[in-house]
Amino acid sequence: MSSMSRIGKMPVHFEKEVQVTLGAGNLVTVKGPKVSLSYKLNPEIKPKVEPGMVTLTRTSDHKNVRALHGLYRALIQNAVVGVTRGFTKILDINGVGYKANVAGKKLELNLGFTHQIDFEIPSGIDIKVEKNTRVIVSGADRNIVGLVAAKIRGFKEPEPYQGKGVKYETEVVRRKAGKSVSK
Repeated sequence: MSSMSRIGKMPVHFEKEVQVTLGAGNLVTVKGPKVSLSYKLNPEIKPKVEPGMVTLTRTSDHKNVRALHGLYRALIQNAVVGVTRGFTKILDINGVGYKANVAGKKLELNLGFTHQIDFEIPSGIDIKVEKNTRVIVSGADRNIVGLVAAKIRGFKEPEPYQGKGVKYETEVVRRKAGKSVSK
């Protein structure tokens, strides 16, 4: 039973402004108008660049190789989307006196602690703050955008009683009723 990975066998299509090149040692570079991303593929996975698309084939049906087939296809697809449109995660800050501000290459967060949190913005990531409570994290690499957003959320995760903290825009915080005093 050697079936191809359903995701891995699909070609990755790209526009004219995107350049995909193969380098030494199975290195795939996706270059867009502003930024480029590179991935080193396992030698078992063979990339083939044709005009307007990239296809991946695998040399064996070993379980690990089958898993990598779909993974690399997804990574290259994300790179193509990343260098053209980019990825964005939006965080909302809830709480009295909770706010954020970008100063140079630092994100300053006031989240109800006795001290301000200074978060160093990594290269390749762009952070904007709207109305002091909405943090927009954007960049070309989907993985790094997600990691940075998760790190910022991790400074003060939303709590279920008053809903204070940093949450994703689409996240729903399940609220709990507090203690009630009965007589």
